[in-house]
Amino acid sequence: MNKLIISCFVLLVLMSGISGEASAQKKKDPSFTMHKGTNISHWLSQSQRRGAERRAFFTERDVRYLAGLGFDHIRIPVDEEQLWDEQGNKQREAFSLLHNAIQWSQRAGLNVIVDLHILRSHHFNEGQRPLWTEAKEQERFLQCWEDLSKELKRYPNALVAYELMNEPVADDPEDWNQLIEKSVAVIRKNEPERTIVIGSNLWNKPQTFKDLRVPEEDPNLILSFHMYEPMLVTHYKASWTDIKEYDGKVNYPGTIVPEEELKKLSGEMENLIRNQDLFYDKVTIEHHFNKAIRKANELGLPLHCGEWGVYPTVADEVRFAWYRDVLEVLDKYKIAWSTWDYKGGFGIIRNGEEDKPLIQILIGE
Repeated sequence: MNKLIISCFVLLVLMSGISGEASAQKKKDPSFTMHKGTNISHWLSQSQRRGAERRAFFTERDVRYLAGLGFDHIRIPVDEEQLWDEQGNKQREAFSLLHNAIQWSQRAGLNVIVDLHILRSHHFNEGQRPLWTEAKEQERFLQCWEDLSKELKRYPNALVAYELMNEPVADDPEDWNQLIEKSVAVIRKNEPERTIVIGSNLWNKPQTFKDLRVPEEDPNLILSFHMYEPMLVTHYKASWTDIKEYDGKVNYPGTIVPEEELKKLSGEMENLIRNQDLFYDKVTIEHHFNKAIRKANELGLPLHCGEWGVYPTVADEVRFAWYRDVLEVLDKYKIAWSTWDYKGGFGIIRNGEEDKPLIQILIGE
């Protein structure tokens, strides 16, 4: 009987040790993970909304709605001009909104990527980008990340990730590589395990992954690219593009612009359209992603498609066929993604109305 009691006691001690170990593992901050997400655009970025209008644009109700649909993360673009004044002082209301969004997301079970989207010294669609030519602007960029890190380091690594910059556009890719190295070092001073998202040069194109230099021996990195090809489909009649005047027929998959449409064109418009990708299908998409997939596999790092979407000016049958094919390739290679966007021009919500067919494609038909 005594032997039985002793054996039970030993077993309880062992189980207690195992339980304690499991508890310790549970308490250890897990890594940042994601699969399906969307961009909260035109809120803390690319927007003139301020005050009550800005506060009302994105609320906890939106977060609960996205979680209820089945998304597991959001990407929040933030602009320097919203979070800091021209002297570099923090704009407390904007930071408060960012904190709110993170805390709402935590309650709803969503993870968050904070994406430094537009700087005063760098806009991905403007020709002048002093970030690459003026040392003081690079110092300002690093100060932005020092501030963001100090503000956000309170949150679990599993909840929040940092994206260094949206769509860097440097004439020399080495300029971006050097800035990546400096930025990561700034964040790593206080946050050695924070997940950092790094995109490739020239609008996060997969083709430029060959030029991307990633900090070595840092497992807490995610590589990111964007997908808006072919532009004739994804940006049909979009006012900010050089192909905005083309209003002829557009197809997908296969030949994008039929020959009979091309024959109607002349001059500059003909040259612009003929210089576009005029054939695209699922195989083309897979090939387009290849360099990004290869780089991520070589480095053993996760891959994220941080933006992808179609402007709804193109026919729905074309738009939805593109979404299905891109999604199939992303899923095939286990690439996490964030659509562009939630309530913007490409959104799953537009003018207050759900795009139910699109939501069904994204979340599961």
